[in-house]
Amino acid sequence: MTQTPKITFIGAGSAVFMRNIVGDVLQRPALRDAHVALMDIDATRLAESKAIADRMVETLGCGARITSHTDQRAALQDAHFVVVAFQIGGYDPCTITDFELPKKFGLRQTIADTLGIGGIMRGLRTIPHLWSICEDMSEVCPNATMLQYVNPMAMNTWAIARKFPAIRQVGLCHSVQGTCEELAHDLDLDPKTLRYECAGINHIAFFTKFEQQMPDGSRRDLYPDLHAAYRDGRAPKENRHNPRCPNFVRYEMMKKLGYFVTESSEHFAEYVPWFIKDGREDILDRFQIPLDEYPERCVEQIANWAEERERLSTEDKMELKESHEYASEIINSIWTGVPSVIHGNVANQGLIDNLPQGCAVEVACLVDGNGVQPTRYGTLPPQLAAIMQSNVTVQGLVVEALMTEDPRHIYHAAMMDPHTAAELDLDQIWELVDDLRAAHADWLPQWARLKKAAKVA
Repeated sequence: MTQTPKITFIGAGSAVFMRNIVGDVLQRPALRDAHVALMDIDATRLAESKAIADRMVETLGCGARITSHTDQRAALQDAHFVVVAFQIGGYDPCTITDFELPKKFGLRQTIADTLGIGGIMRGLRTIPHLWSICEDMSEVCPNATMLQYVNPMAMNTWAIARKFPAIRQVGLCHSVQGTCEELAHDLDLDPKTLRYECAGINHIAFFTKFEQQMPDGSRRDLYPDLHAAYRDGRAPKENRHNPRCPNFVRYEMMKKLGYFVTESSEHFAEYVPWFIKDGREDILDRFQIPLDEYPERCVEQIANWAEERERLSTEDKMELKESHEYASEIINSIWTGVPSVIHGNVANQGLIDNLPQGCAVEVACLVDGNGVQPTRYGTLPPQLAAIMQSNVTVQGLVVEALMTEDPRHIYHAAMMDPHTAAELDLDQIWELVDDLRAAHADWLPQWARLKKAAKVA
């Protein structure tokens, strides 16, 4: 193509993530002259990100054009690709609120961005803004592909498909490829030799096949090796992505279910009712589950960014490494027609038989000049579908609350959440949701806000 692509990045003030995605893009020959439009509402952080992007262009010697925008619609005008990575309300105050208020009721969390009471509230804050992006895209770049990196991923993907079905979108995560690297590390194998089938929902997809490609072309089932390594204490090894949380939860779930889940142990521990329980510190110790892990990580990242910013402003030449995010691969395949395979979050339109049609599922997708094309998986093992369904039920109720603007479904979602229901009674759940709706009022859509004196019967 003689034309160069325009890639709009919404939430570009997330400078480290922007650097990873844009750096990957600009290192691909077909994309090195792209127009990258950075957009954020924080002008200071946006200026920092633009300076980093400009330095990447200089380091690579490519012909990319970097522009910055505080106006979303202007940034989206005539875009071919839209990368979305933002957090409504930020760490302070919204993430802090999502952790501290539930703790007053005895409800403890690790990450609180995907499911649970924290994930529910984040979805309510996030989805209306995603819809505003879709509305603008429908008018100024209707054929663009949205690459959505925002949590709660499954709720977001489902809600976009419900309200803006014409938008070309895929929800992206690095849990599948990241888990493969971790398991290869545990088994002392080259990740490039791994072959697998993986399907489910975001953060709760399972490797239903996990094999090694042998030199003679045959494939060897690696599950016996994983079970033996866990049984003998050789696995899990140190979690290189998060040393605070070894993967004991995931290995224990493999032992009980027969399959390995894609998301980290600290995430998975709060999606189910078995690991974080009042008065059972022995379980936390046994499986080394770090409570309040995400707030600690946020504080560290804020501190680290100050050091990173200083380093980036003084180093002679920026060091660029390829990340394991899918974004540049997808953009390259759609733009050039060169095919690739990724795992993406899409609407379940005949893809997984024993999950609800229309919900968001994570499956293998072929990507080429025709766009992102999800592949059919079929029927999951019933025990895996059952765990996913407990999460899908919560996701669906949050989406229903947003679609109908009925706040009662916020409470219903909290009632059905596995971890919340295991810790709190109905009156506690109702009171907690009241408190969160009031505390987050400035960040919620009007219908979801609650004055402290008001109660939902």
